[in-house]
Amino acid sequence: MNPTAAAPPPSPPNAKYAWRTIARSSPPKRTATERVGDFNEIYGEFDEATVRAQASRCIQCPNPLCREGCPLSNRIPEWLALAAQGLFLEAAAISRATSNMPEICSRVCPQERLCEGACILNCKTEPVAIGAVERFINEYAFARHAVEITRAPSNGRRVAVVGSGPGGLACADELAQLGYAVTVFEALLLPGGLLVNGIPSFKLEKTIVERRVDLLAKNGVDFKLGLSVGRDVSLGQLRRDFDAIFLAVGAQQAKPLDVPGAALAGVCDSLPFLVQKNVAEAVMDLPPIEAAGKHVVVLGGGDTAMDCLRTALRSGAKSAVCLYRRDLANMPGSRKEYYNAIEEGAKFEFLANPLELVSDGGGNVSAVRCVRMALGEPDASGRRKPRPVAGSEFVVPADLILVAYGFDPVPFPADSELAQLATTDWGSLLVDREQMTSLPGVFSGGDAVRGPSLVVHAVRDARKAAAGIDRFLSAHGVTVGAKISAALAKN
Repeated sequence: MNPTAAAPPPSPPNAKYAWRTIARSSPPKRTATERVGDFNEIYGEFDEATVRAQASRCIQCPNPLCREGCPLSNRIPEWLALAAQGLFLEAAAISRATSNMPEICSRVCPQERLCEGACILNCKTEPVAIGAVERFINEYAFARHAVEITRAPSNGRRVAVVGSGPGGLACADELAQLGYAVTVFEALLLPGGLLVNGIPSFKLEKTIVERRVDLLAKNGVDFKLGLSVGRDVSLGQLRRDFDAIFLAVGAQQAKPLDVPGAALAGVCDSLPFLVQKNVAEAVMDLPPIEAAGKHVVVLGGGDTAMDCLRTALRSGAKSAVCLYRRDLANMPGSRKEYYNAIEEGAKFEFLANPLELVSDGGGNVSAVRCVRMALGEPDASGRRKPRPVAGSEFVVPADLILVAYGFDPVPFPADSELAQLATTDWGSLLVDREQMTSLPGVFSGGDAVRGPSLVVHAVRDARKAAAGIDRFLSAHGVTVGAKISAALAKN
């Protein structure tokens, strides 16, 4: 079977009506009591019979809304139809045709906001369990060694990828399949970016990422670890040595907490805390952030906040409370992760905003003084704007505060060659329709361009950039990097 051919998908018997007789199932999940005792993945996989039954609930829409809801436009009805027939390897091949890491996206994507949220069955009943089926068929293929990569013939061109997060890995994969010699530069000693450092293992086991990196290495992708572009390797050197560059540098500068007491001991940004609990080796030169026996307060309502709450509980926190200034309906975090956090013992104070961090008198934080909020008119983002309620102040005890207000792109030093790149007012990189930056031959995507977003968005940008790189180099020739460097030198 040719997985890239757009043939009409086969339909299992009575597919139009299976949803009426087969209820949606969720994959097996470990009990909250068991899972808070370790960092292992909390979900298991369907068995074959359940996968076939769940996949058969798809009614094979002529205009599938699930594809529209997926940022990668995955050919979901096609592989659901194949899975319903027990053709799991063929289904996985279709899945991989549009996604560079379906075994990862199936674990970390908020399907309730994407494909499953768009499923037409939501009008009548619960949606198809798309994410769980996607995970099963790809793990089935891995278990049978059916995901081996065949090296493409070399086209004689070289591309540097800076950063080994989801965008970097996806772009490297696409380019390697087109015959490019790809070198990935990663500042840390462990490839995978936030897939390894930031996303906790209870959502994504590190071995899953390692397996994907190993596949890329088998396909000829060269990983240079512990090398920081701009410090150890200059942008100019990369432009001389490579025909094009893809910057997948992410956005990891924490948004600040601007209240009195923010400088007290015991107030930490979320990412260093998550990295320390995720990675056995020290990758940040920071003192240990301990949660054991402490009252932990997390500020923010996104997925990072959920990760912090659940990680704190696994680290022995006495309590883990989330303060969020809007209500649950307006909280950006995944509902699945919210309910998992609740099951595991986290508490939520909605419509609550910190006013001041209170000291214990010795320079350590001891509490958060808060104010209740009410929701007013919608702001520019469409969410109702919170405003304080007079006379509603209250105090939450806190020995450790984790600030999870989101991230911005890390600004390049003014004397760095990277500072030549045009940016927005918010510091994100400006790119054109091909994902090319203001420097010819230098492309970018993911969080560095769009700000903090989903793994699947980084993969989409990377695939688009790889196609743009291929078109650009096909038009300019093999030695475009050297030509551009020579032209800049003359100027």
